[in-house]
Amino acid sequence: MSYRENKAHPHAERGNDLYETPGVAVRALLATEWLPQRIWEPACGPGAIVRELCAAGHEVVPTDLVSYGCPGQVAEMDFLKLHGAPFGVDCIVTNPPYKHARAFAEKAVELCPRVMMLLRLAFYEGITRGSLLDTGTLARVHVFRKRLPMMHRDGWEGPKATSMTAFAWFVWDRSHRGPTTLGRLSWEDFVDVEPEPQSLPMAAE
Repeated sequence: MSYRENKAHPHAERGNDLYETPGVAVRALLATEWLPQRIWEPACGPGAIVRELCAAGHEVVPTDLVSYGCPGQVAEMDFLKLHGAPFGVDCIVTNPPYKHARAFAEKAVELCPRVMMLLRLAFYEGITRGSLLDTGTLARVHVFRKRLPMMHRDGWEGPKATSMTAFAWFVWDRSHRGPTTLGRLSWEDFVDVEPEPQSLPMAAE
């Protein structure tokens, strides 16, 4: 699940901020970061991130506020109201709803020791996010060298475009202490690498 910049469509018309994550963004993360076998995707939407993680051999616990048809979604749940992670999960990978990005990040780092979130690069700015950005557990920020393909709203049938917004993967790790490492990613290297559709090893909750 995701959000994005469709300024002609106010929040009231955008439901639960469902905009699918480009597969190339996830493949670039997989090529850069070590991920544990079992992963939670708490804003799974139709399964854009889930498909990529499963194709790479990971077991995924997909959840969301409502069902968008993601294969293997284990429950409809409000992530922001949860008090614990699914059994055996210590890593979250997600692209949170834009209007709840900070709340999602705060809840994620509370529930899991490792968190990887696709966020606007502008998330790195601001004074109010100090509890997330300045405590020493934000280990790495991977900025895409080139703007990602546009994350169009669910049901969009118009022309595809490149995003006007810069995005990055933010990686929190409770075991990390020290300054944040800033790096750069190229998603273009993964355009022709599609996930295998038959391999969806979902994890039980």
